[in-house]
Amino acid sequence: MAGDSVMMGGEAAARSGLSFQAFGDLAEAARWYDDWARTAAMPLWWTQGADRVRGGFHEALSIEGEPRPGFRRARVQSRQVYSYATAGAMGWDGPWREAAWHGMTFFLERFRREDGLFRCLVGLDGAVLDDTAMLYDQAFALLATATLHGMDPRGGELPEVALGVLNGLNAMRHPAGGFKENIAYPFQANAHMHILEGAMAWAEHGGQAWDDLADEIVEMALRVFIDPQGVFLREFFDTDWRLVGGDEGRLLEPGHQFEWAWLLERWGRLRGREDALAAARGLYAAGRRGLDPGRGVVINELWDDFSIRETTARLWPQTERLKAELVFGNETDQVAAAEALRLYLMTPAAGVWHDKLRADGSFIDEPAPATSFYHILCACTELFRTAG
Repeated sequence: MAGDSVMMGGEAAARSGLSFQAFGDLAEAARWYDDWARTAAMPLWWTQGADRVRGGFHEALSIEGEPRPGFRRARVQSRQVYSYATAGAMGWDGPWREAAWHGMTFFLERFRREDGLFRCLVGLDGAVLDDTAMLYDQAFALLATATLHGMDPRGGELPEVALGVLNGLNAMRHPAGGFKENIAYPFQANAHMHILEGAMAWAEHGGQAWDDLADEIVEMALRVFIDPQGVFLREFFDTDWRLVGGDEGRLLEPGHQFEWAWLLERWGRLRGREDALAAARGLYAAGRRGLDPGRGVVINELWDDFSIRETTARLWPQTERLKAELVFGNETDQVAAAEALRLYLMTPAAGVWHDKLRADGSFIDEPAPATSFYHILCACTELFRTAG
């Protein structure tokens, strides 16, 4: 299937009016992504994606690279901080430090609540529109602060910010275990996954509390989130952490299989836990069942019998597939995943991206969401590490 995916991805590109030479190997793919990130994406999202008047970052850019202002979500600001701190780690010679702190300063001033948690939404004028502390947003506050602290520990402020989040999370704990999200589906795997990601990022700087939080979430994933028979990730649960009924309970997202697989493999290696490593391999295999050979991409949703539930293919699952392939796959599969992601990056203005690929191989005409930059650069980091 992997060899066909590279070829079929090219066919999808042709239907979209694009053409490019397939990668010869993983090293060539790494060179292409390195050039794209340094010369196109990083400069564009700083010059056009940052709001110099009101602060912070715009929610999106048009496919031609023009700002699309809108209400400011916490996750956009924190993900862009992560992206520019990562740009520094990648050795970008642009103003990564200025860009990262531009976002972090706005994030701390406009989104941080008195309890140490972060609200989810402010207006263009900075006024609070929704003071809710969402678990998902706290996760990216942790990831952003850890990544920027690792690159530029200015004044030692960020560890205290992160500890404020950690303490605030106690108010979001659920009596039956785990954390309760402040949305219509309060008992879910996804927000826990990102808390795990943030905890592991801070654990790299030391601190038993971060290791303890990561361990707690992995144990819950192994006990609750991962189906023991099918070895795939479930999404939504009831108040007792039992699988919900109906269509919501049957949802399987291939992108999340890959994303959890990548994190569990990292944690399993650190802890020497073969059960976590085995679960990671099972999730990787489950994610690959969401590959569409006709387009060479990962689709959004399957039913829990692995039949197709929704054929649209968003950008972010392609990044998670690439990360997982770089850990579990062979080079053919890795190159195929890099080809699939590149399809989304072939845009009129270099440095932006398409977000949704239809079943017929055409992209939906819409702005490029800023939130995807985090996904892309996380995949790039793994690609550069693997390719050497």
